[in-house]
Amino acid sequence: MSNIKLVHSGGNSVSLTTPTNNPASNVTFKLPQSDGSANQVLQTDGNGNLSWVSLPTGGLSMADQWRLTSDLSGTSPNTFITSNWGRVDTAGQGTLGTGMSESSGVFTFPSTGIYKVDFQFNAYSTSSVRYVGARIQVTTDNNTYTIVSDSSDGIHVPATSSWGTSQTSSLIDVTDTSNVKVKFNYYGIGSVTFAGSSTQNRTFVTFMRLGDT
Repeated sequence: MSNIKLVHSGGNSVSLTTPTNNPASNVTFKLPQSDGSANQVLQTDGNGNLSWVSLPTGGLSMADQWRLTSDLSGTSPNTFITSNWGRVDTAGQGTLGTGMSESSGVFTFPSTGIYKVDFQFNAYSTSSVRYVGARIQVTTDNNTYTIVSDSSDGIHVPATSSWGTSQTSSLIDVTDTSNVKVKFNYYGIGSVTFAGSSTQNRTFVTFMRLGDT
């Protein structure tokens, strides 16, 4: 076993030593041409070429929830939820990172990336509703919206009023924050009331940034 010893002016040294076992073939590592940035590490491409890279950061970088702060009436066949949205801010709940922004029911992402978007609503009606559904719609040009996720339920009223709930989710690839946006809508047969609350999540959306686009 051989090594390269670098001796400090104070007398102590640092050594680079060959592997304990004989390599199957000659191994050459090619160092980068320049120094890396603080906290970067050396990475090999599998062929001996070394480069400086940043360590991946763990965990989510953004998580945000919005909810209807008060009841909102919806009529068939297709109603976008354009009002009564508010960020979840009850004690014990919170937001991670820079959250979403909202205007007239249109949500804008704070940065590019892959986002998990969940939409759930609770609705009630005094008459039976054959089906009521939740949809997530996305635009990639800040103009035309496309349905990317859809789920439905029914409300059956035996006496006075009854409840129905529906939940749907999608992974959204946000490549441009100016053009990629989302909004949410109800569809169904008949009129319902979306349940809202300023202290509880009844009809709400959740946004989580999972990683880079």
